[in-house]
Amino acid sequence: MDDAVRRAVEITPAATTRQRIVDVTTTGRRTGLPRRIEIFFYHVAGRTYLCSGTVDRPSWYVNLVAEPALTFHLKNGVRADLRATARPVTEEPERRAVLAEIVADLNQPANPGHLAQPVDLEDWVRRCRLVELTFLD
Repeated sequence: MDDAVRRAVEITPAATTRQRIVDVTTTGRRTGLPRRIEIFFYHVAGRTYLCSGTVDRPSWYVNLVAEPALTFHLKNGVRADLRATARPVTEEPERRAVLAEIVADLNQPANPGHLAQPVDLEDWVRRCRLVELTFLD
């Protein structure tokens, strides 16, 4: 991964809303067809995550559980298509630690996620679908 791409992936709480938005392409669980969606991503403790917020059973998540390979498309500023795999984060202590950082980021005054404030950590720990990405490129 070149330096410009690495910087675009390793966002900080100072990142703008636009810098946090990517597309991901998954493989449809039932159809086997490529499915591309727009989503926010997060960088916590040197790792990259996708999360659903409080949306119940998002299709991208069930697709990644069935087939963890995906393409992570940077599209704002730096453009790159990165192959990656997803690992669902299901254990409560790990979920809580990661989501605490994400929620703290979302609750900053700039409100990068444009969500109703304050974002409730306990609600996210209960409901959020969370995956950690490992980049293959």
